[in-house]
Amino acid sequence: MPEAKLLAALFLALLFASAIVRAALMRRQVRHVLARRDTVPPAFADAIGLASHQRAADYTVARMGLALPELAVSTALVLGLTLGGGLQWLHDAWAGVAEAGGIAHGVVLLASLAVIGWLLELPFTLWRTFVVEKRFGFNRMTPALFIADTVKEGLLAALVGLPLLAAVLWLMQAMGATWWLWVWALWLGFNLLFMLVWPTFIAPLFNTFTPLADQALKARVETLLARCGFRSRGLFVMDGSRRSAHGNAYFTGFGAAKRIVFYDTLLAKLGPEEVEAVLAHELGHFHHRHILKRLALLAPASLLLLALLGWLMQQPWFFTGLGMSATDTASALALFFLALPAFTFPLAPLASHWSRRHEYEADAYAARQTHAADLVSALVKLYRDNASTLTPDPLYSAFFDSHPPAALRVARLQSL
Repeated sequence: MPEAKLLAALFLALLFASAIVRAALMRRQVRHVLARRDTVPPAFADAIGLASHQRAADYTVARMGLALPELAVSTALVLGLTLGGGLQWLHDAWAGVAEAGGIAHGVVLLASLAVIGWLLELPFTLWRTFVVEKRFGFNRMTPALFIADTVKEGLLAALVGLPLLAAVLWLMQAMGATWWLWVWALWLGFNLLFMLVWPTFIAPLFNTFTPLADQALKARVETLLARCGFRSRGLFVMDGSRRSAHGNAYFTGFGAAKRIVFYDTLLAKLGPEEVEAVLAHELGHFHHRHILKRLALLAPASLLLLALLGWLMQQPWFFTGLGMSATDTASALALFFLALPAFTFPLAPLASHWSRRHEYEADAYAARQTHAADLVSALVKLYRDNASTLTPDPLYSAFFDSHPPAALRVARLQSL
């Protein structure tokens, strides 16, 4: 079948091309950062010492050193499951447990793929957490806490994910040619529901959230919220220090369920004016409706992808071209999402550029609501304390960084 051979050749070419480009960009990042390791950029020379700058460079290099073998393993996994026949083998193996093509068979097939991916990712997660993060003073996670988190995540995935998979497979089989429209509606509704229940029911399973006790800071923040027209269901401090020394602030939830959350590590590092400026940046995302804009893009894009899958499922060459003889709905779903990243990788720079635009907009909003100098001061402290490189490779940054490079971001804020 010529279509199957063409698909196999195109998939193989794109899979290896994306892996090669990723690896080349990682190596560029390492060379670029190491070449500038011994000189602090002039814009940061007064606030960040050489030792901190070198620590950030070494941290970046260590993370890239782990990302390269991780990339090799993930690429080999996708290749092995598709053209290597691994997915077909799993399909046949589970046929002895549940009727092939049925919903139960599909659920265990897709769940087993998730478990395989998790098992292969686990050594990298452990090394990243207990070696790399510990080496640079960031890890606060104990083995007991890691195991507890893993068990909770597994139970949550089983309780929520397995019924959701069963519902998707049932819709794919029961709703005829327009199943993709029903699955899309289910996916969209689930995501909106998840945004509503996450702050109240799920996040507290992993972290403790306590009301903000600093009354002076609380009054400052509430004044900012009133000025920005932002309503929330409370100001909370999260015990992020149980797991990491990294700091952050965010708002979570949807509609009336929105919460403002500060990491305790953030409050320990920044002054009140800086905390206010960081929160103003986060409120800038709300003001510019960035989350809604991303949903507005993601919703039709996911609808188109599901419609494409609906058409591909009717083409025998889609299955044979990706190493499958089975043509059931679960196999189609697995093949589609295994192959999709190789085809969408060229869009990565566009997604990163859009995200960086949103960060600039949020920075500008924060500069209007507070003081740009306070946000600059906060960012510089966070760059220093989080060991964020001040000298990323421009091409690597264009592909992968959701936030603008430090020098460009600070320069734009200073111009405001």
